[in-house]
Amino acid sequence: MLMSVVEEAQSVHRHPELAGKRVLITGVSHSAGVDLARAFAEHKVRLILQFAEAGESMDAVAEIAAQSALEIQSYGPVPSSSEASVAFARMAVQCYGGLDAVINLIPLTAPAIGAATGVDDLERLVASRLRLPLHLSQIAANRMAMMMTEGLILNVAAVQAKAANGRLAFASMMKAALTSMTRAQAEEWSGKGIRFNAIAPQTTLANEPGLNGEANVAMLALYLASSHGRKLSGHVFEADCARC
Repeated sequence: MLMSVVEEAQSVHRHPELAGKRVLITGVSHSAGVDLARAFAEHKVRLILQFAEAGESMDAVAEIAAQSALEIQSYGPVPSSSEASVAFARMAVQCYGGLDAVINLIPLTAPAIGAATGVDDLERLVASRLRLPLHLSQIAANRMAMMMTEGLILNVAAVQAKAANGRLAFASMMKAALTSMTRAQAEEWSGKGIRFNAIAPQTTLANEPGLNGEANVAMLALYLASSHGRKLSGHVFEADCARC
């Protein structure tokens, strides 16, 4: 599935139907989301960027995207509480009167993981990382359904190269949780034109390589958000941990 979709995505360089679409990208940081923001901006979308961190480098990303995007709004970090996540999600879906695509970037860098880290600790960390994507997914899907808008919600998790074993264990747990969430949501919203897909780390040996680098992730995201991806929902694509 991965290679056939990627090969088709590589053959389609532009998606003019994305022009004017309302696209939210969350979790943008200095190490994730820059290529995604640039790629969607170049397709003349109305873009909302939510940054995981503040600073001059994030201002620079917003400025670069603003040069191409039809419109752009940018927001800083969202507190980790459920209340803050819900408040941001509600604000985001109303920013342009609705959303056509939501791309959630989920960090897999897990601080201070060692031999003493318990399963309960890892589960709490997974839950905290998925809190904003989960709230955004549900609120955005509800809005799309209410407005009878077909749309995409794509959750993207990537692991840094040469991650320690503890971090790979965390990545495996995150992948399992993300896979379960994505497939459940895809089933829940099937038949309403709202598609749920994910990109997760390739944590085991596979017969085919995973996506290599964020440029390819951006290419796939554009494809899934376009008319070419209208029949793809409930899929979890893999990114190559060794090269992300």
